[in-house]
Amino acid sequence: MTQVDVLLGLQWGDEGKGKIVDVLSPQYDLIARFQGGPNAGHTLEFDGKKFVLNTIPSGIFNEKTMNLIGNGVVIDPIILKRELDNLKAAGHDPVGKGKLAIARKAHLILPTHQLLDAANEQKMGKDKIGSTLKGIGPTYMDKTGRNGLRVGDTTLPDFKERYNKLVQKHKDMLSHYNFEYDLTEKEAAFFEAIEFIKSIPHVDSEHYVNGFLKEGKTVLAEGAQGTLLDVDFGSYPFVTSSNTTTAGACTGLGIAPNKVGHVYGIFKAYCTRVGGGPFPTELDNEVGET
Repeated sequence: MTQVDVLLGLQWGDEGKGKIVDVLSPQYDLIARFQGGPNAGHTLEFDGKKFVLNTIPSGIFNEKTMNLIGNGVVIDPIILKRELDNLKAAGHDPVGKGKLAIARKAHLILPTHQLLDAANEQKMGKDKIGSTLKGIGPTYMDKTGRNGLRVGDTTLPDFKERYNKLVQKHKDMLSHYNFEYDLTEKEAAFFEAIEFIKSIPHVDSEHYVNGFLKEGKTVLAEGAQGTLLDVDFGSYPFVTSSNTTTAGACTGLGIAPNKVGHVYGIFKAYCTRVGGGPFPTELDNEVGET
């Protein structure tokens, strides 16, 4: 049986992981994102055009490679739809070609998750952690609090009721902040995107990935952010809300630790840091500004 290779960032993100995955992808039958959300930004160049992928795995431009958004990822339906629409407009249609699947256990980012993110950062003021305001943290909070909505829930007849129940909980929380908001436009876009997501195959990632391995096929697990932003081992509390280390690939895809093969650690010659928090080698001078 083959094993899952893992590709990680070894710093604070922006190490160039997407470019490396793009180079490696012809060697693999499956590229699988295992954590994070649209706070990731992998820039790829294909046919002379630049594409920024926030949620979609970086193997999307390889015709022979299947791509999976794993259960450890949190998905903003609006952003995912926009990404896929942009790809289709540029002549790339992974959904139409059957080259993309989503774990039905992956959690959904609601518009109110983004509002909670922004309201919390506003309240923290100078002590804010430097959130991307994409709703990542609040979504993972609902996941661990057992309140979240998952991709598989979108096909249930009572999805709207489940959505309204969670949104009301968020509204109750927002009432404690001095924060103004209007959900109308965002909600309309959200439900339009939900209908679109239903057209993408929903799979159980633990069975899906292990099925590839049993068939002797090659798999690459693609990480987002960097190990120094890991929620457990990073510069807490200035971290992301998921496990960005190799172990995150196990829980984020549903594979056993002994299924992990090679681990590729990506770093760049000079460090940069995504978000706020301590940065020991920061050049706080003219050189750093340039």
